[in-house]
Amino acid sequence: MITVVGTGTGTPLPPDALAGAELVVGGQRHLDAAPVPEGAARVVLGPLAPALDAIGTYVAEERPVVVLASGDPGFFGIVRVLAERFGAALLDVRPGVSSVAGAFARLGLTWDDAVVVSAHGRDLRTAVNVCRARPKVAVLTGPGSGPAELGARLDGTGRTLVVVRALGDPERERVERVTPAEAAARDWGPAVSVVLCLDESRDEDGPRTVAGPGAGPARWALAEGEFAHRDSMITKFEVRALALARLGPRLGDLVWDVGAGSGSVAVECARLGAAVTAVEKTEDGAGRVRANARAHGVDVSVVHGTAPAALAGLDEPDAVFVGGGGRDLPAVVGVCAARARRTVVVAVAALDRVGPVREALTRAGLSCDGVLLQSSRLAPLPGEVTRLAAGNPVFLLWGDRLPARSEGGVQ
Repeated sequence: MITVVGTGTGTPLPPDALAGAELVVGGQRHLDAAPVPEGAARVVLGPLAPALDAIGTYVAEERPVVVLASGDPGFFGIVRVLAERFGAALLDVRPGVSSVAGAFARLGLTWDDAVVVSAHGRDLRTAVNVCRARPKVAVLTGPGSGPAELGARLDGTGRTLVVVRALGDPERERVERVTPAEAAARDWGPAVSVVLCLDESRDEDGPRTVAGPGAGPARWALAEGEFAHRDSMITKFEVRALALARLGPRLGDLVWDVGAGSGSVAVECARLGAAVTAVEKTEDGAGRVRANARAHGVDVSVVHGTAPAALAGLDEPDAVFVGGGGRDLPAVVGVCAARARRTVVVAVAALDRVGPVREALTRAGLSCDGVLLQSSRLAPLPGEVTRLAAGNPVFLLWGDRLPARSEGGVQ
């Protein structure tokens, strides 16, 4: 049996946790603080491979092993690796308080509505996108993905960062509330374990709220009447439904909505969990996007500018939706296709634009497919009868970049 004990973060070590152990594995600070039995071997956790090999030797000889870990070792912790190597049935896990639970407890906040994302050994962009999309996020940090790097990427978003250092250490623990800019300007050292990213903004409608982790919207492809728009200039829900299916917006993604108009696609992607940047060339259109985002309780970053020039300073997107249909549409699609990590979806009303858009997608190395969407909705007639009212046909084209690049861990 391998006994895995969570300690630190305010969790005292159970008095019998190490009784009978012949091998004790853990970080140096855990080993220094633990009553390791006399004669028991010690292995300091650094690189995992030597520690796992040592554990394997003792397990093969049926000699008891204790692994000391921080907080809850089953929460982004060593339990996953041990179970993969030795089997879950061999583990006796005794969890402590996780760093995330401890951090929220320090602030007196609930965290059943929070999202937890690990940036330890993973691409920081996923954590950044989750922080942009959700109002309450805990980020597990790592070398090169700490408060300074996170703050630099979130500057200007209006978020508040709570940096928790040395959680559970009575002498070194620090809990500091800072702006992203302040976080970016600091050297935080190696002891940070978790950063809370909070959207504490308020508007005339009260605090912004979204569904909790894992809970998607009850429905999507919303009716046009659920968005403010001008002269029916909005992506119709039949087109939007297929566009969302091809975009595949998810938590941790960044989506661009270029030529956003009313922002209906942007809002729907945000409701599905993605971080979203909407690019709109008209001032009243940009305001309309912001109003629709507020009305649906989601966060959409709005850029008032004309593509492709307005795209230059934006973070690399996972997926892009391009609406509108000006003469520069192929050029805009080409820029989007060159930068998209996964998919570009384009709505085209004019037949003459289809060929140049396809060429722009394939020239950027994306596969290309598409459909012509023609739909007729039920419409009432006098005498309590119904007719079919045909909508304008729309070409929906999409290009995919395969294989998709790997993402960070989100819970």
